Amino acid sequence: MSKEKLIDMALNNKMHAEAGTMELADTIVEIPASNYFDKSRWQKEVDLIFKRIPLVLGVSNEIPNAGDYKSIDVLGVPVLILRNSNGQVKAYLNACIHRGAALVENGLGNKKRFSCPYHGWSYNEDGSLIGISSQQDFGDLDKNCKSLISLPILEKAGIIWVILNSNSNLDMEKFLSGYDKMLELFDLENWHVFSTRVVKGPNWKVAYDGYLDLYHLPVLHSETFGKNISNQANYYEWGPHQRVVSPLARISSSEKGGVVTPDLDVPVEDWPMDMLMAGVWTIFPNVSIASFRGGGRAVMLSQLMPGDNPEESFTTQYYLMEKKPTKEQEIEAKKQFDLLEYVVREEDYSTGLRLQKSLKTGMIDSVMFGKNEGGGQNFHGWVDKILKTKDKDLMSLFS
Repeated sequence: MSKEKLIDMALNNKMHAEAGTMELADTIVEIPASNYFDKSRWQKEVDLIFKRIPLVLGVSNEIPNAGDYKSIDVLGVPVLILRNSNGQVKAYLNACIHRGAALVENGLGNKKRFSCPYHGWSYNEDGSLIGISSQQDFGDLDKNCKSLISLPILEKAGIIWVILNSNSNLDMEKFLSGYDKMLELFDLENWHVFSTRVVKGPNWKVAYDGYLDLYHLPVLHSETFGKNISNQANYYEWGPHQRVVSPLARISSSEKGGVVTPDLDVPVEDWPMDMLMAGVWTIFPNVSIASFRGGGRAVMLSQLMPGDNPEESFTTQYYLMEKKPTKEQEIEAKKQFDLLEYVVREEDYSTGLRLQKSLKTGMIDSVMFGKNEGGGQNFHGWVDKILKTKDKDLMSLFS
């Protein structure tokens, strides 16, 4: 059914491409400019969105083997993700239950047991406390009641989601709204993690608006890769998650920043998978997956996180390749990744930083999302909807 849905979208895109049209929203929508810089609003977004709903915190092939782990800080929450001996992923607060010391430093590694560097308490892969240093001196303690604090985790379509709330009972699969079935068509669980980088940017929503927007591509990116790209886009929704694709289904190519366009005379059923999956696949609230070619078929998965204040964010860029590259392909992949980092940092985020400076003057009351910018309208609508929804009603938003 997912492949059929993909072909239906391709047929719709082809129809619009042949007609020179796109699907338009009903009206122009205005968003208060203060939404991008008001500190109380920003804190609500952190608390009620980022610390309440599932976040993409990694990809499966970062920790492919039993004992592999990834340790990261997410909005002040130290998270430990590991793959156990049964191949399942688990997530814990990266903190010894004794006094809260981090069990491991941030990064990737492989362990079957985790020993606290402060007092030597140790834990196994299921988070159970298995050792207390000098317990005869420490005193009686029931180890069964002092396991690591577990966080909800889900692995689907080669992607790992975690909720930063140990008490959450949110149905993570329901939150995905069937979108994971579409993402599975990438087959990312078998893709090679070529490289990752972190880019500092503006307010997380200022930054994220660009990932949902093809309108700006031939203008802002005219000197890099946007010269011959259409500014039209169709949007497809699965709950809060969206696919953004030009009616011409174009994807970036490694040849001088050019584009590859399907032959509209070829039946869509015969299009290769990279053409059928073209465009940007966004995962609410902060992730995009965009298709490229550099050293072979590749995607860049971008994960945005709010910074320490409303005016900054940090984006982790994953360059994932369908196959492990040869030495020659590594050179091309690095060139492509360098270009993408440059485009995001020097064109998208540089523009965003200047944009938010103007908004913060208070002289601009609102920003507009046109009928051709339905993705931004949908995104901001979901942000508002989730901020207004109480915990007990949150699951009712997803289908």
